[in-house]
Amino acid sequence: MGQVSVAPDVTPVETGQPQSAQDVSAVTEPDVPWVTIVHNDPVNLMSYVTYVFQSYFGYSKDKAHKLMLDVHHKGRAIVSSGSREEMERDVQAMHGYGLWATLSQERT
Repeated sequence: MGQVSVAPDVTPVETGQPQSAQDVSAVTEPDVPWVTIVHNDPVNLMSYVTYVFQSYFGYSKDKAHKLMLDVHHKGRAIVSSGSREEMERDVQAMHGYGLWATLSQERT
């Protein structure tokens, strides 16, 4: 039989590395909010877009009008922000109203 080797007493060293897959995702995926973007289209009236923003998001007439003007003049406007799931819901709602909308992660 061979010799049995006994390892010296070793104390683990803290490396600062995450210990689980959940820790890894927390480190590599920053908490960046998602946004709903409404795009300009040649179909919907400006008054209708203002109405949709007031009805669905509960915005004041002034805020809804300003966002509609951004859509009209700039080609798009960010109309809401939050979690991906919330923004997916808002995009689907805008599609239901006949508006062209997408979602994206907001980068600063």
